[in-house]
Amino acid sequence: MRDALAPARLGAGDVVRVGLGGLRARPARVVLSALGIAIGIATMVAVIGISSSSKEDLLRRLDRLGTNLLTAKPGDTLFGETAELPETAPEMVRRIGPVTAVGATGATDATVRRTDRIPDEVTQGISVQAATTGLLGTLGVETASGRGIDAGTGRYPGVVLGSEAARRLGLDRAGGQVWIGGRWFVVLGVLRPAELAPEIDRSALVGWDAAERYLGFGGHPTTIYERSTDASVNDVRDVLARTVNPEHPEEVEVSRPSDALEAKAAAAGAFTGLLLGLGAVALLVGGVGVANTMVISVLERRREIGLRRSLGATRGQVRVQFLAESLLLSAFGGAAGVVLGAAVTTGFALWKGWPPVVPAWALGGALAATLAIGTVAGLYPAMRAARLPPTAALAAA
Repeated sequence: MRDALAPARLGAGDVVRVGLGGLRARPARVVLSALGIAIGIATMVAVIGISSSSKEDLLRRLDRLGTNLLTAKPGDTLFGETAELPETAPEMVRRIGPVTAVGATGATDATVRRTDRIPDEVTQGISVQAATTGLLGTLGVETASGRGIDAGTGRYPGVVLGSEAARRLGLDRAGGQVWIGGRWFVVLGVLRPAELAPEIDRSALVGWDAAERYLGFGGHPTTIYERSTDASVNDVRDVLARTVNPEHPEEVEVSRPSDALEAKAAAAGAFTGLLLGLGAVALLVGGVGVANTMVISVLERRREIGLRRSLGATRGQVRVQFLAESLLLSAFGGAAGVVLGAAVTTGFALWKGWPPVVPAWALGGALAATLAIGTVAGLYPAMRAARLPPTAALAAA
């Protein structure tokens, strides 16, 4: 007799069907509630995806450019004045065993202008620098037009323009002329952007010998660039200052340009954390919307609850029904948010020229967060529905 009065059990399939039936009865409200979850999940997935795509692009750039480039520049003397590197510094650096390439630039007092009719004070922020023949090879910078400085062209009045310098001068290819130091210089070439040495982009490069002959350059380098084997970068860094200026190594500043790109990635990571916080707030708002929808659903469906209880449904079964509705509602919003976030990431990455990357852990974490929000949001409404007495629920209908 006791077995005959035992309540029927709801299987997993029954729970899903009952939950879907409750959601289908109110499609407009379900869509609006799921939209809040979708926006929060999409924001979080897109933020993580865009950040990961940016970092992947940075890693590929670092692999292409290399992290084995070091620079040496003059620092300050004991009396606070700008130090001066010895003229022999580039050759001394070349003698370091692991060093594979060396290039140098030297600042001049000359200015570059498009014609001799432009006043001297109009420099457009372009510096004229002497350059050794190995500079472009050391930096890994290619020419977009024309040629670079070699042993032949480096002795005559020719100039190679950085990408930004060429743009400011209104030149996009080799063959023209510019006015430097009171005479015309032939534009030998225009460079592509130098990602590890952005100062080259804003420079007009003249051969070392030509700068001494035509521009009064004194022969002292202001920046020395060197590449070594990857395994010996730190060892070379330790001895570079003493090699550049043996008498006063404290007056030499040594740096690695790729560190700036890595610092940029770290700053982007901090910004990503802020955006993730905003996404979490949006997800919380969506969870509140789901909870509100479920509470209203309980109030509107008191007659249904009372009828089910009268027909033998237990409190646990009612609780499971409403909790299933909350989870399904959140899952629909979460799935839509994952798809939307992945689409936004892919579109933005392709627009920026980055490789689209959406980490698997981000997708899994988004779905887990969705289910957690659905559980929390539906727990109170489900418990409230389960506590309704059958007679009171039917009487209030």
